[in-house]
Amino acid sequence: MLIYSEVKALFLIFKGSNSLKRYQLEKTFRYIVFLILCFPILSFSQTFNLKEGKKYQKLNFQLVNNLIIIPVEVNGSMLSFILDSGVSTPILFNISDQDSIQINNVHEVTIRGLGEGDSMKALSSRGNFFKIENIESLNQDLYVVMDKSLNFSPSLGVPIHGIIGYDLFRDFIIDVNYSKRVMKLYRPKTYVHKKSKRYRAVPLTILKKKAYVKGTVSMSKVENIQVNLLVDTGSSDALWLFENEEKGIAIPDKNYEDFLGKGLSGNIYGKRTKVNNLSLGGFFLKDAKAAFPDKESYANLKSLINRNGSIGGEVLKRFNIVFDYAHNKITLKRNKNFNTPFRYNMSGIDLQHSGVRYMAEQITEANRVVSVGNREENHFGNVQILFENTTRLSLVPEIIVSGIRAGSPSDLAGLREGDLILAVNGKRVYKYKLQEILTLLNEKEGKKIRVLIERSESDLLFSYVLKKVFK
Repeated sequence: MLIYSEVKALFLIFKGSNSLKRYQLEKTFRYIVFLILCFPILSFSQTFNLKEGKKYQKLNFQLVNNLIIIPVEVNGSMLSFILDSGVSTPILFNISDQDSIQINNVHEVTIRGLGEGDSMKALSSRGNFFKIENIESLNQDLYVVMDKSLNFSPSLGVPIHGIIGYDLFRDFIIDVNYSKRVMKLYRPKTYVHKKSKRYRAVPLTILKKKAYVKGTVSMSKVENIQVNLLVDTGSSDALWLFENEEKGIAIPDKNYEDFLGKGLSGNIYGKRTKVNNLSLGGFFLKDAKAAFPDKESYANLKSLINRNGSIGGEVLKRFNIVFDYAHNKITLKRNKNFNTPFRYNMSGIDLQHSGVRYMAEQITEANRVVSVGNREENHFGNVQILFENTTRLSLVPEIIVSGIRAGSPSDLAGLREGDLILAVNGKRVYKYKLQEILTLLNEKEGKKIRVLIERSESDLLFSYVLKKVFK
């Protein structure tokens, strides 16, 4: 940008010139003033832009507990974000593991979301630089939450520093291939939708930076209830519904109390159940998992007017999806996950990371060859190898029981919150990712589960049999 002294010099040249030069310089001067006035708007507008010459940006993502996790560079620091279509402005949290991170133009605000707690204080920041491979935003707004309790990393088993959503969905058409864990971000003006009977377009309503889709649910007492659902890639659950007597949305008789997740305003509790059928864009999902959050969790949210619930990652991952906010639609194509049965927590255990611990391993290794005899046909003579027992110390993650559902098999067997998990069915858990351990604990109905835990410096073994939550 031209600074004041440069403009002043141009003006002095203009003043001392002849009429022809004055005319030419006047045109130049007006053009420069125009650039000065417009440059801040053009260069610092809050949009994500793809580098010129690139048709699209391809991103490999992690899919952890049905959530999409992508790398995002914020003011020079590389962080991990959940792609959350339910969030309007990027939110940064859990930055305690960073040596330093620059946050620009900060002032204090109050935000709230789902959860039974109060609204929380946060920092509103402007003028931040976001970079995702060849995609950049030069003037990005974000919120920074300093509350250490808002941390998704322990329950997901991977570092999570924030959530990002609407700004990317607004500026790009995003083609998400859940089965291959790859997404491509296209400019809306140049993208051409694929024409195939396997793809089905579903209208979207974009309201206050959130996307809603219409579907139907069939309950035990009422069938084909029309519902308006938030499209929420930031939810690991399948379907959330809000009670509504007028529409016939009521909690089925078969349900159980459970912890549903963590929101911006605290923990969310409610009842887990299932619906007979969920229909979305002509696709039908039978016996779909559903949850009814307690009314206290969303009582103060004005955005819930005309909204009956949300669809999350456990439904969305069954499709490859093209998100097209620019043309108010999503395109669905079912993938290899479509007919996968909905998974319930049959053990009743919730797990999370809780720091690291030292583990001592006895290892045996060949030390040296003492003597070798003469080689004969198919025989190498006498070979003596000495073995030395050594102890190797390793740092491994601690996995603890963060919650137990009352009356579940693990609860009846005697497991407690805070127990340190050492092994499941003889497999040492430090060799597995957190989500893999949860799979070991919930493999199939009728399977016997043996859990080795540490409690009060003693190792204890518990056994129980997995049972269906609903019959």
